[in-house]
Amino acid sequence: MLVPPAEYDPVTYDPLSEIVPVASVGTVLSWSWQAEPLEGQPLDRPFAFALIKLDGADTAMLHAVAVDSPAGIKTGDRVHVHWVDEPVGAITDIACFVPGEQPESVSETTDDRDPVTMLLSPCSLAVQHTASRPESIFLRALQNGTLLGARSGANGKIYFPPREADPATGKELDNFVELPDRGTVTTFAIINIPFAGQKIPPPYVAAYVLLDGADIPFLHLVTEIDAADVRMGMRVEAVWKPRDERDFGIDNIDHFRPSGEPDAEYDTYKHHL
Repeated sequence: MLVPPAEYDPVTYDPLSEIVPVASVGTVLSWSWQAEPLEGQPLDRPFAFALIKLDGADTAMLHAVAVDSPAGIKTGDRVHVHWVDEPVGAITDIACFVPGEQPESVSETTDDRDPVTMLLSPCSLAVQHTASRPESIFLRALQNGTLLGARSGANGKIYFPPREADPATGKELDNFVELPDRGTVTTFAIINIPFAGQKIPPPYVAAYVLLDGADIPFLHLVTEIDAADVRMGMRVEAVWKPRDERDFGIDNIDHFRPSGEPDAEYDTYKHHL
């Protein structure tokens, strides 16, 4: 028996066709101490996060155990569910687990409502990234309106954006090269379908642009032209944001637009697709 239930058995892939009640009492299999609770976690004071195997279940579930200190919990402890005062039919109806063998009494009522067919589960993710040395040099240059690629030695491929090592040789990319803000469209896609978080209305073009002198194209927007007129080999130039609006990001280039130059010959970019 799986807790929480899934649609399929993860071992056999057979549909799980029967809902079987399990106990509200279980055993702590492992745990870790949460000394500084984060927003959205079950408790607003220090607590233990534990894998708990409820009696009658074959899998464990992760939830909070309300104890005062790490000394208050250990593997093998018996815990039971502490319910919220007003359940709504979600996993958050379990406020937390507390030590003890005796389950809390709950009032038994008959629920003749229709089954739940949809559940909205809001979530958020925060990522903190520390830039490497090549990234830092690249991002500071971007803020100043300069495009920097990097290569290994004097003859290696020029990568844009820079990375720490040449993926072909493993050598450090220690030679930074200033690149022009003009290039060639190698491949592209016309985006016609709207989606959540979209910043500009479709249709628009996302294209791989090979900057003059670079060996690797990068993805950006091409606008100021009808989407149907964008083509492989088209020459484009960067349109920068005003200096006071720039930060550390490739979006300091607002978009690319046609430069008015003749299209590049296919042989000049066929090895960079």
